[in-house]
Amino acid sequence: MSTPSFPTSLGTSEGTTITLLGQDLATDLMGKVSFGELAYWLLTLQKPTPQQSRLFEAVLIGLADHGFTPTAIAARLTYLSAPDAIQGALAAGLLGGGSRFLGVTEDTGRFLAGELAGLSELPTDEAGWDEVALAAVRRQREAGKFVPGLGHPVHKNGDPRTPRLVQIAHEEGLYGPHLALFEAIGRVHSQVLGKTLPLNGAGVSGAALADLGLPLELLRGTVLLARCAGLLGHIAEEIRRPIANDIYMAVDRNAVYVDPTDA
Repeated sequence: MSTPSFPTSLGTSEGTTITLLGQDLATDLMGKVSFGELAYWLLTLQKPTPQQSRLFEAVLIGLADHGFTPTAIAARLTYLSAPDAIQGALAAGLLGGGSRFLGVTEDTGRFLAGELAGLSELPTDEAGWDEVALAAVRRQREAGKFVPGLGHPVHKNGDPRTPRLVQIAHEEGLYGPHLALFEAIGRVHSQVLGKTLPLNGAGVSGAALADLGLPLELLRGTVLLARCAGLLGHIAEEIRRPIANDIYMAVDRNAVYVDPTDA
């Protein structure tokens, strides 16, 4: 009976060596490659250029933390309940990455990629992109769907991450069709929706990651990689300066019974 084999292009270990991505972990990677570079390499199996690394790591930084979001609160409250299992607190925060928080990055990337796939050729000027964007927004409106990446509950007059990521993409020669279409949506959506909404940081991150060539099905995972650092920061702060018990008590002590027949 033959011994089964399990091929991998990632990591393998021998008695005295560890190989990762075909490199000696200790001598070729440690102290020579940043964590962001390694993450990009693991996702794409291609070592990033300095330009790709800069944009990729800018996205990660922009998504690491955004205050007391539901994911951060979930992590803190779970740590309060089970301080002996920090992995549970991290997992609780990561599991909240869905359609309203964090998942917008993937939703935007998929939406833009779908619109681009329907084009016979890419526009060559801003007017051309605006025309494509206008049609895309109209289709979403007619289908009764939101346009992913539009709007933010806090940054109602502009998300500061959006112009910065666009700027970095231009500086590094990585401004591609996903970002071009996303910016065009920002310019024209009010013509269809009747109001002006900001292009949010999660959405522009999805466009930038798609232009970097990351697989669409991994965009949300990339966001979670970034947010893991932020959640760990929240747990560290919870240890130093706890607030989770105050949140718990504020909700619990202000709970009001409502007769189910009144609901």
